[in-house]
Amino acid sequence: MTSPTPESVAQLLSSDDYGDRLSGINQLRSIDGTAAFELIQPVITDQNVRVRYAAVSCLGAVGKQDPQVSLTLLRDRLAHDPEIDVKAAAADAIGGLGLREAYPELEALYHQTSEWLLQFSIVACLGELGDPRGFELLQEALSSPVELIQTAAIVAMGELGDDRAIPLITSFLSHPDWQIRYRLAQALERFDLSLGRSALEILSQDPLEQVAQEAQRILSGG
Repeated sequence: MTSPTPESVAQLLSSDDYGDRLSGINQLRSIDGTAAFELIQPVITDQNVRVRYAAVSCLGAVGKQDPQVSLTLLRDRLAHDPEIDVKAAAADAIGGLGLREAYPELEALYHQTSEWLLQFSIVACLGELGDPRGFELLQEALSSPVELIQTAAIVAMGELGDDRAIPLITSFLSHPDWQIRYRLAQALERFDLSLGRSALEILSQDPLEQVAQEAQRILSGG
């Protein structure tokens, strides 16, 4: 099979068939980063939602070629794309690229939307973003009625590494969803062990084996 070239990918991306355009996006990771970055930009605003979603997701991988151009493109999708999935992909890409300049837009959008998927993506990206300004928003997300958002907030607080998070996330020690308890153990690993030891000792006796084993691994320094 012939390896993709910038020319062959460009031909796919300019096709009237959206399946070809999707194929072209999938091949972008196989070509030179500079060429891939140039080719992805026009399809960020493709008329087909699946193509836009794939393009925005791909930008999270190739956008490091020019972070400022990527920031402009992703801010535009956050503000103007009509599809929640594409907005969520833009939030994911912003986190992956570490574009902290977009934090104000992410925070505003979290409060403006009632779509849990978009809120989830925003919360999840805050850990990757590593912006200290995200702490209050993550604290708010811990009170979300959607457990997936709560879980993402626990994980992101661990990634953020602000010690103020420990009493907040350890309030989930006895949560009925074992996956939340499991993620809590993993989040506590991100902090100084002395700060989370008592909580990890409780989790090490968790009735669910996966949770108990994870806490035991962390306590043993594994």
